Amino acid sequence: MDLRQLQHLICLAETGSFSRAAEQLHLTQSALSRSIQALERTLDARLIDRLGKRNELTPLGEVVVTHGRRMLFEADELKENLKRLAQGGLGSLRLGLGSGPGALLMTPLLSHMAREHPQVRVSVSRGPTELQLQMLRERQLDALVIDLRRVVPADDLQIESLVELRAGFICRASHPLVGRRSLAFEELLAYPIATTPLSDEVARLLVDRYGPQAHPEHLASLHCEDVSSLVETALNTDAIFLGVQAAAKAHLQSGALVALTVQPPLQATARFGLITLRGRTPSPVMHLLRQFVDQHLCE
Repeated sequence: MDLRQLQHLICLAETGSFSRAAEQLHLTQSALSRSIQALERTLDARLIDRLGKRNELTPLGEVVVTHGRRMLFEADELKENLKRLAQGGLGSLRLGLGSGPGALLMTPLLSHMAREHPQVRVSVSRGPTELQLQMLRERQLDALVIDLRRVVPADDLQIESLVELRAGFICRASHPLVGRRSLAFEELLAYPIATTPLSDEVARLLVDRYGPQAHPEHLASLHCEDVSSLVETALNTDAIFLGVQAAAKAHLQSGALVALTVQPPLQATARFGLITLRGRTPSPVMHLLRQFVDQHLCE
């Protein structure tokens, strides 16, 4: 399929006029008309309804324009990456981070790339797992680092497990529950529980361990995707953070936050992984991402 013909169709769809589209494309109207007709012959379908002076996309034309915009975008991305490679560059990285990986990786990754690879354009996206996966499938992101327990395996996803990190209940050092030798789960419920959205697997584990009252729908009173904000809330209030302990590593090491020992022990983990689209040619900078993520998460 000729990308120039797709470009001509998109311009015609945006202007609604052969004359205006031809002017923008620096073509004669007859040349533009021949280009659209050639595309229609290639696809063996009518793409434009010519209604007097108006030109409207057919239903198939709408589909072709939608996919055509994506194809032109990818073609531009390819040209840009090839240009950067020819100039000794590494291209760009569009990365989606889940709540836990975002708290652990975003600032260190941006700092690392700014210091070591300032020529690379890095864009980081945060948000719900479902939205991140949609953006990956629509080629708006190159890769995701998220909790694999919140992902349903699919044929189009390339999933690489990276690291498994321990989760638990964390509160500030001056919290009324700190220092208790034997702490029952029910005692936690007197205080706000702050957590990110939890997978069905973790929800089942909580219920099996502590009963129906531990289901996330009933348990969590403070709920958001930003782990750093939840950790800060636990640091400054009597709220108890439920999540990956590594996200609070600095505060735990300083003694400002404390991991609570609940009976029976939680014994839960978060399993982080790298997700890309199967069959898609990776960006030249992807090996740098893998190397950094492996090292940083292991530390």
